[in-house]
Amino acid sequence: MKRRAALRLLSTLGVTAGATPLRRIAYPTLAAPRDLGDWHLACVDHLHAARTGPASKAREDLTTDLFVLAQQLTTAKDGEFTELQRVEAALTMLQSNLSERLGDHAATIHWYRTARAAADRSGDLDLRLLIRSEEAAGGLYGQRDVGTVLSLVRKAEHLAGDAPSFWKAHLAGTRAKALSLLGQHDQALEALRVNVEYGGPDTPPIIPTLWTGDQPLFAQSWVYAGAGDENHGDQAREALLSLPRHRDRDTPYAANVRLHEAMCTIRKGGVDQGVAQAAHVLDAVPADRMTQFTTATGTFVLNTVPPEQRRRPAVLEFREVLARTAPAPALPVSV
Repeated sequence: MKRRAALRLLSTLGVTAGATPLRRIAYPTLAAPRDLGDWHLACVDHLHAARTGPASKAREDLTTDLFVLAQQLTTAKDGEFTELQRVEAALTMLQSNLSERLGDHAATIHWYRTARAAADRSGDLDLRLLIRSEEAAGGLYGQRDVGTVLSLVRKAEHLAGDAPSFWKAHLAGTRAKALSLLGQHDQALEALRVNVEYGGPDTPPIIPTLWTGDQPLFAQSWVYAGAGDENHGDQAREALLSLPRHRDRDTPYAANVRLHEAMCTIRKGGVDQGVAQAAHVLDAVPADRMTQFTTATGTFVLNTVPPEQRRRPAVLEFREVLARTAPAPALPVSV
């Protein structure tokens, strides 16, 4: 009977038992309900795991908690149900992010849809904007075309309203990156100014550690590199890499800004030097920490090479490095 109940939960969340060992998933569904404080702590803990460890392990562990939460939602009292929906939105957003990192695009879109629905049901406007902002930002790394990302930005901006806000500034950062990829550098720089001038969230999100001060620096590194502005790009990159969380320089986030440097080098005419820089960066990332975010940024570097120079030996060698270092396909969370 208990096994059948667990399998029904698997089906409800759209996950096959083969994706994670059944004993790891089904047994926690029988656990006693957790209080809201424990669920809020779980949000912070899962974000920390996503930032500091292998994405595949973080996603497996988060999947287990999603089953526990799904069971608790079926029996929650009115007083805690809405808050558990906020937790559901936050955790499924993190599940989306981890699926993005693993290049599991179908699961990414599924979990963002789930996160948006949970946030909408909660009635929390900040949470609704958080989910939509993260979905648009993550879409740049391969699972959506740039036009779709810009459409997601526009829809979220409409929800945010006319007044200036952190969410509109955050969305402007995604717009700046998207326009940079399209080669619309003047418009990208204009959007970037909106992004960097606002600061942090007006109210703490449900995951208070989600926003970090390096995020505007990352956007600057990306957009300035795309425009070939070495001076400002170098300043943003070095400011980011000087922060404590990036000083070891082997984090995927740090790797990405160094790939921005390679992109800028190519933009300034140094094709062989730029692809050699990028190959070195990719080779230095530990295999279990490589994510689709870094592989996609490597693809941005490759796309910066003028078409007539893409048969150069150094560029062909970089293509091989890019393919070899891409994250291995993860067991899918079926949707």
